[in-house]
Amino acid sequence: MKKNTARPASGLRFIGLAGSLLSVGLPAAERPPFLEDPLGTREYTAPTPARAAGRLGLGDPCPGDGRADQAWSLLEIIDQALCHNPQTRQAWANARVQAAQLGVAEAAYLPTINGNTTMSYGQSGSGRSSQSQLQSFDAGTGVTGGTFGRQEQFRITPSVSLNYLLFDFGGRSARVDNARAALEAANWSHASTLQNVLFTAVQAYYQLFAARSALEATEASERSSEEAFKAASFRYEVGAAALADKLQAQTAYAQAKLNRQRATGDAQNALGVLANAMGLKPHATLDIEPPAFIEPDAERERDVEALIEEAKALRPDLAAAEAQVRAAQANVRSARSGSLPTLSLVSNYAYSDSSISQSFQSWSVGLQLSVPLFTGFANTYQIRSAEEQVTVQEATRDQLDQTIALDVWRAYFDLNTTRETLSSTNDLLASATQTEKVALGRYKAGAGSILELLNAEADLANARLQHVQARYNWHIGKARLAQAIGALDPTEIGAGSWTARKQANLP
Repeated sequence: MKKNTARPASGLRFIGLAGSLLSVGLPAAERPPFLEDPLGTREYTAPTPARAAGRLGLGDPCPGDGRADQAWSLLEIIDQALCHNPQTRQAWANARVQAAQLGVAEAAYLPTINGNTTMSYGQSGSGRSSQSQLQSFDAGTGVTGGTFGRQEQFRITPSVSLNYLLFDFGGRSARVDNARAALEAANWSHASTLQNVLFTAVQAYYQLFAARSALEATEASERSSEEAFKAASFRYEVGAAALADKLQAQTAYAQAKLNRQRATGDAQNALGVLANAMGLKPHATLDIEPPAFIEPDAERERDVEALIEEAKALRPDLAAAEAQVRAAQANVRSARSGSLPTLSLVSNYAYSDSSISQSFQSWSVGLQLSVPLFTGFANTYQIRSAEEQVTVQEATRDQLDQTIALDVWRAYFDLNTTRETLSSTNDLLASATQTEKVALGRYKAGAGSILELLNAEADLANARLQHVQARYNWHIGKARLAQAIGALDPTEIGAGSWTARKQANLP
């Protein structure tokens, strides 16, 4: 009896073990800490150079959103964008999804244990009549007397089964290689997303101040047009100019006011675009520090072909495409293994306890060989699909390789053009400013015409706008070339002291 009473306790222990294993399916808040990542796959989401630029994955370096009391610098804008732009969170979550998929693939190297418990309740009955009653029994006459019995039964049968795959001709390793390559691709895609977000923030920052500088230029043009209008009005009143001069000056003044109003709207729109890149809601009180203008340098004055080769080694999206090719190749090996036998270790233990019979237990251990004899050609087409997917990924990689070469080529020559344009607009602005002053003086003195003055003012307004655009386009072009190469980080936008300042935890 003591032996029998011990068996139900052992069965309950199996049930308790199964319960602890089932806790893996609970929400993360209710899960034991050691079951959160038992295979340590999240360690494979290691920081890439781009991620290190944003200092993500190192605790919680992200700044908060409450910065209404002080101005945002460019570096703080970059921090904010990398931390709070939804694109970066999405890319990081995708990498963690692939890390979990790697855990699924690696779990195939561990045995699976399944617990099953059956509890049942039933009744059984039996009866017996005497021989004399059976002999005197007529149709339509009820049977009375005899012996009848009823028996109740309660049965519990817990069981545990184990299955351990021993050999499958490389199918597991191929699936692990596939998951690992997919995780690497997700990591590089995350790095590429960070560079894209960084560039978007830098571009929006300089475009904001380009729009504000354009607004200042239109305001200056409006003041010049107003002064010309006043001069024409005065000359008309004293009889030194025709009415046409006054009307032409008035028209130019109205056009200057219209340009200023449009520039005001463009500046407000640019502020909204920057706030969106930072992951914030646009608001008029957002204070942004102006940039420190850096003179163009020749740090990228190298052979453009060398820059293209550098980009092929650094671009994270190309590295992601290479990883996708390796993942597809591993998937081919996995598909081929589906047509090969598998050898597994199988084991089973069962215990049964009944209220009307003696308890018993059983167990078994053995090897199971599974040979796929015919699957309706499903494996054939799975292999063919996997092989064609390799071709697709290779073509995608090659197309991206060509796109990268074109990106670097365009960014390189656009930057050179912008640098030369900036130098030319400096000369153009100086010349147009002097010409406008001379034209205004000549008109006030009665030696020049109103058309000469208005043309000079129009040329000066265009020179101001072209100079502003060229000035900030150079900064944007510098960042675009760095992004095309795959080397965009704070040092590429003139923030050489930023890394040391942040590493030292200085404000």
